[in-house]
Amino acid sequence: MHDRAVRRRRAVLAALVLSSLILLTAYFGESSGGGLHAVQRGAMEVLAPIQEGANRALKPGRDLFGWFGDTLNAKSQRDKLRVERDALRRQVAELSVANAEARQRSGLAAQNGSGGMSQYNPVEARVYQRSPSTWYQTVLINKGSSDGVKVDQPVINEAGLVGRVKAVSDGNAQVMLLTDQSFGVSAKIARTQEPGTIGPVEGTPGDLRLDLLARPQDVRKGELVITAGTTTASLPSPFPPAIPIGLVSRIETGDGPLDRRIYVAPAADLRRLDLVEVLTNPQAGNLRAQVR
Repeated sequence: MHDRAVRRRRAVLAALVLSSLILLTAYFGESSGGGLHAVQRGAMEVLAPIQEGANRALKPGRDLFGWFGDTLNAKSQRDKLRVERDALRRQVAELSVANAEARQRSGLAAQNGSGGMSQYNPVEARVYQRSPSTWYQTVLINKGSSDGVKVDQPVINEAGLVGRVKAVSDGNAQVMLLTDQSFGVSAKIARTQEPGTIGPVEGTPGDLRLDLLARPQDVRKGELVITAGTTTASLPSPFPPAIPIGLVSRIETGDGPLDRRIYVAPAADLRRLDLVEVLTNPQAGNLRAQVR
């Protein structure tokens, strides 16, 4: 019974294929005015309105499905672009940090070479915390006594003097900045070698003042101020000589020629400290000078 049904289906399929071949041969063999062409045109005229109506009826559905597809595709592209954007932002941030550190290390290397700071056994450290106070200005660095850091050792960066070590633990140290109200250092004008002292300006955080000059009238705006180092064997300085402190920013005159207030802007940008060096052997240059 099953075989008979299969043979019947195969016979019907063969008949349909044969009929199709006969119709196609007759269709392509007759002229455009033939009967088969006329039947085709009649069927198209009957079915065309139905097809157009179906297209109009189904168009909102197709548009809706297309909108969903486009929306999902747009969301996928948006999420992908966001991931790429965040990755690029991280790369830009990492490159910015790397470039900044490269510039600082290059400046420190130049200072150690041409400035002679290498003889003071500099230890590179990173600033990781800043004091919130504007009066007691300190920072914390990630090097301590285990790295040879001790209290009162000078701290510099690629631009010049930053401050001195105030307190030390095994793995970190607190650095007092030169704008702190308790800071002071012997200094001199680089051009004239005129000695004096540098300290913060009371009531004006961030400003420095150069005092105790014998000839203040000779000082000019823009003069470079440097550390004086040890001036006498009995009073050794913890600061090596010739470290840039800053530039004379303004000069206020008083009643007489010697009545002058000389203000100095720090050479180092103390608000943006990152990499610094602690001079762990600050007496090296002073001792060599005394030997000579």
